[in-house]
Amino acid sequence: MKLLLVLVSLLYYAAVNAQLSGRVGPTTTRRASKQGTVCNVLKYGGVASKTSDVGPAIASAFAACKNGGTVYVPPGEYGMSTWVSLSGGKGWAMQLDGIIYRTGSQNGNMIYIEKTSDFELYSSTSRGAIQGYGYEFHKDGKYGARIMRLSHVTDFSIHDIALVDAPQFHLTLDQCTNGELYNTVIRGGSEGGLDGVDVSGSNIWIHDVEVSNRDECITIKNTANHMLIENIYCNWSGGCAMGSLGLDIDIHHIVYNNIYTVNSNQMFMIKSNGGNGTVHDCSFTNFVGRKNAYTLDIDGHWTQLKLQPGNGVLYRDLTFQNWTATCSDGSRRAPINVVCPDGQPCYNIHIDNVNVWTESGNREYYKCANAYGSGACLKAAPGSGGANYPSYAASTVTLNATPPEMERANVEGNRAGFKTPPTMAADLTSLQLSESIPIPTVPTSFFPGATPYSTLLGH
Repeated sequence: MKLLLVLVSLLYYAAVNAQLSGRVGPTTTRRASKQGTVCNVLKYGGVASKTSDVGPAIASAFAACKNGGTVYVPPGEYGMSTWVSLSGGKGWAMQLDGIIYRTGSQNGNMIYIEKTSDFELYSSTSRGAIQGYGYEFHKDGKYGARIMRLSHVTDFSIHDIALVDAPQFHLTLDQCTNGELYNTVIRGGSEGGLDGVDVSGSNIWIHDVEVSNRDECITIKNTANHMLIENIYCNWSGGCAMGSLGLDIDIHHIVYNNIYTVNSNQMFMIKSNGGNGTVHDCSFTNFVGRKNAYTLDIDGHWTQLKLQPGNGVLYRDLTFQNWTATCSDGSRRAPINVVCPDGQPCYNIHIDNVNVWTESGNREYYKCANAYGSGACLKAAPGSGGANYPSYAASTVTLNATPPEMERANVEGNRAGFKTPPTMAADLTSLQLSESIPIPTVPTSFFPGATPYSTLLGH
């Protein structure tokens, strides 16, 4: 039995590491070193009260424990009006077992962590949270602070916490390396500009995360490479994306797998307008979606981004495989939309077994322009091959019945022959903006039929 467990473990890590460039997470365990010294914020001036300001106590505890210890926020409620910048250190942790409530009104980042390594942020009870009370800004059409930002952090993990109702972005991982984010729930307001997770850097594994908002779910920013994003629950969100992309783009070897998206803007979007650089060698597999406005959307003329200098970002060697979804209205918005830059046609784009059907009406269409590859409306590569891919005007393919793959399924669904995508028990049907958002519990399911890689610490 022990040998079997070892073999299963080795196969598991081999499967994960195949998508990454190396190990991820802290290099030392919290028990081995970080809990040798515990800096409890209550001993550094902190008070467990929503009317208090725990910011200075966190900063003081960090100064004492940043080179091998744990900054501990014990169970309780804590106000925070002073933002903290935690720079440097090595081999430390922040154990957030209490709930921090934003009380300050300034911009910036409530918690900013930079230039550190061997770091872990977690809740031992899986009940730790930061409540941003963003609705206090949003009801007046305003934005405020970001909840948390990590910049140039190496060998780290974040898990078992909730980030709620950010006045602006929830979590930004800016040029970080060897990181892992998991068993986390993000619940924001139903409005753009309230990003869930924005990530750039290299060798990062994001898995078993739920995001609710009306903007980015898990989105790749420039520059990025060797990232694995899987078991993601975009539950009333903007959806996952890359971008927006402008100058000197360098994004490659990104894998999205097991992505469930419901009541969102899109299932996946790559967005640019002009610019230069390349996105290459990425795959997007096993997507399930329901009631989304857009589905697969590559837009090289995304006008919400100001036109950037350059012929356009080059998209090449991208694979989209095994999608099952419904879209809101496939006759108004093409569920497969691949519109690449006129000055930089994309190639080696492969769309395989991507099955989408409209929830409204009985027809839909696919749209492609300046795009070469296989599947949907993509054009086959010209005989000359190489980099000689001429631009061409948009062409469409109209479907007046469910796609053949769906017809062959021939199972019960909301239209004859269409296999209805599965649902999740926690699917939201609405989301607040101008009133307080309750703190959710960290879920134990993030994709239909998939078991999270790690058990919640609180269980």
